[in-house]
Amino acid sequence: MLFHDLIINNDSPIYEQIENHVKCSIHTNMITPDSKLPSTRELSQVLGVSRNTVLVAYENLEAENVIYTKKGKGTFITKSAFERYGKKDYNSNNKMKWNVDWETKANAYSIEAEKMDIIKNEIPWSKDLISFKSISPDGELFDLEEFKRSFLYRLSVEGNKILNYGYARGYKPLIEYLKQYMLEKGVSGEHKDIIVTNGFTEGFEMMIEAFTNLGDYVLCENPTHNTALRIMKLHGIKTIGIPMLEDGLDIEKLEQYLKKYQPRFLYVIPSYHNPTGIVIGEKKRSQIYELCREYEVPIIEDGFTEELLYGSSHITPIASLDKERNGVVYIGSFSKILFPGLRIGWVMGDNRVISLLESVKRCKNIHTSSIDQGILYEYLQSGILKRQMKRMRKSYKERFEFAKQCVEQYLDPAFVWGDGGLHLYVGLREVSARLLLQVCYERKVIFMPGDIFSLDDRGENTLRLGLSRVSLEEIETGIKIMGECLAQLRNKAE
Repeated sequence: MLFHDLIINNDSPIYEQIENHVKCSIHTNMITPDSKLPSTRELSQVLGVSRNTVLVAYENLEAENVIYTKKGKGTFITKSAFERYGKKDYNSNNKMKWNVDWETKANAYSIEAEKMDIIKNEIPWSKDLISFKSISPDGELFDLEEFKRSFLYRLSVEGNKILNYGYARGYKPLIEYLKQYMLEKGVSGEHKDIIVTNGFTEGFEMMIEAFTNLGDYVLCENPTHNTALRIMKLHGIKTIGIPMLEDGLDIEKLEQYLKKYQPRFLYVIPSYHNPTGIVIGEKKRSQIYELCREYEVPIIEDGFTEELLYGSSHITPIASLDKERNGVVYIGSFSKILFPGLRIGWVMGDNRVISLLESVKRCKNIHTSSIDQGILYEYLQSGILKRQMKRMRKSYKERFEFAKQCVEQYLDPAFVWGDGGLHLYVGLREVSARLLLQVCYERKVIFMPGDIFSLDDRGENTLRLGLSRVSLEEIETGIKIMGECLAQLRNKAE
């Protein structure tokens, strides 16, 4: 309360002490414009003085335009009072007020995070651009009516409980749904459990926080998911990249590095790999699993856009090979197919893994939003997902196949990789992707240069084309412009 520290003394009239206390509170920013003051009756009781004394103080303050009264509502501080009594930029000695240099206080973590921040450091999106940067889903394909129904129904079923604190492991109905969902993918839930996370990012970071130490080695594909690279670097992990071939990571190199580095994990994206779009076949998945089992190196499997299968039948995750064993931790998310704004993912692994992650989760943010989990559960269990996926596959497949044709026609690429999903990975002939991006930007076309996904200079002549947020017309126009810019650069080089 505003007057709780006002101690009445005999040095001056009490009404003046009340007036000065209000002005001092304005000067020190303890109150804000339009703050409501106690009623005269309430304040007289708090201070133990007569109500008439408070009335005199309020009348004087109102005469000075420090306060104003609204009939039936109360007494409030005026905005103009802050112009007269509020703090100025300089004090009476003409010295600057307190100004912390936060740049000097930032630690290595935040400085490195800012250096690797793609949003800050890459070309920003704007409406006048044809942008192939994003691989987030097309919002026009969301079923908003079904989402609204799911929200209202789940809220009516759960009532105020779902708006209160929830469980660190997640919303129980959603966890049970995900267990069945994983079982349908061929992944056994025996001796395993699930924790719900804020998307893939939190799930992966919790695994790094819980099971690695500074300076540990982790193997991954090269190139790989930029977010995973950033997380590992920020946590002081020595990341070793395994070269990608046209059918997935190099098995010979994998075995060589397993022997040489004795890593904590292998991090792998077997389906619609980001950024290459490659789907690793059954034989190579089995080879990866058996090698890691032989060298006792656990696998973190990223289930990136597994659902966006356009051609053949679904290939089961590496986690399906684990059966009664516990060497694979699977991280899943619906962010690339359903409502990424909900930020919901999950980690499935050995009971002990999930138990430890549960404690880590409580240290971070207690739990993922219960209402968001409830909405997603209702949407999923209603059976809408299959219908939604059919619609999305049709739309994305059309863009994917058309973009592939345009790349072959206009870019004369060294290679084009991608078996489906939301993007294509393109190799350029003798031209830096960064240089191409600069020229294309001048003509209002942007894309993701391959070096941000790479651990070395192998990505210098590569790029990723995100297709989920562009129309067929934009795809052809954009890739055609890229081809013209490529020709311009090649002519200059000759």
